[in-house]
Amino acid sequence: MYVLGIETSCDETGVAIYHSEQGLLHHDLYSQVSMHEEYGGVVPELASRDHIRKLAPLIKNALKVTGLTHEQVDGVAYTAGPGLMGALLVGCSTARALAWTWGKPAVAVHHMEGHLLAPMLEPNPPKFPFVALLISGGHTLLVKVDGIGRYQLLGESIDDAVGEAFDKTAKLLGLGYPGGPRLAELADSGKSRFKFPRPMTDRPGLDFSFSGLKTFTVNALNKTEKTAEDRADIAYAFQEAAAETLVIKCRRALNQTGLTRLVVAGGVSANKRIRLSLNEMAQALSVDVYFPRLEFCTDNGAMIAYAGCQRLMAGQQNDLQVAAKARWSIDSLTELNAN
Repeated sequence: MYVLGIETSCDETGVAIYHSEQGLLHHDLYSQVSMHEEYGGVVPELASRDHIRKLAPLIKNALKVTGLTHEQVDGVAYTAGPGLMGALLVGCSTARALAWTWGKPAVAVHHMEGHLLAPMLEPNPPKFPFVALLISGGHTLLVKVDGIGRYQLLGESIDDAVGEAFDKTAKLLGLGYPGGPRLAELADSGKSRFKFPRPMTDRPGLDFSFSGLKTFTVNALNKTEKTAEDRADIAYAFQEAAAETLVIKCRRALNQTGLTRLVVAGGVSANKRIRLSLNEMAQALSVDVYFPRLEFCTDNGAMIAYAGCQRLMAGQQNDLQVAAKARWSIDSLTELNAN
């Protein structure tokens, strides 16, 4: 089965073609970072307009590169949420229109399910069941995964997602947009001088809270002369606190479920310090940890094409209604009979 995958949930336009037996045949991604940089963050209306400009050419190129005609495409998968409503509607309406025109089935894909399944694109994919840590600009989730669609939400952020906290802290340090990677780069030149709290680790449970780290950053910064060295040391302390908090919660989740496999995905999973910390924890616990390759950490069409292919092969498809969801709980998804 050849599946065209479309991703337009935020500020990246992703298109991919996945085959059920041959694997990923092509993927392409256009990032809007340079456009949003001058505004210090994503401007939803501009994001939507740019998706409109870029999506059709990317789809045409994907078919050209793979040598496929639309008659050979067996289905279309598209991100229906969660995300920015305007951006989602561009992908949803385009995918639904193509599927209707081509006479093919279409399936709506949950954005975070796409991230969760991204490691399945690797040569050594994880086997079910496993614990998944999904960390991005808009989400921080711990999920027990027994199969595709068989998700139990174990914990989530009660305020800022970890990626959002990185971005806000970067802005406080004058680093601009995109904040997360810039903060991580600055932290590389910092040293262990400040001690930041590990929020919500002194109580039981698997929920997260990162908004307090932003306040702590403000207070710590105001007590310094705000030199380049001060800012680097604060960036280092923030990143260490975020990474250790994630490690503590993942350790609890693994102990609670008794599972020995951990999947880490989402944009923040590209952070080197977080990867190192979780790898060290996994080694100490004799747990296998799986990350997607860096190009599949950020939003991309490949993960949507893969997730959509699994659901289409199980007989799932959506009707002609274009239904985007800005909010959508991952544990409400339909379990696949194939699993």
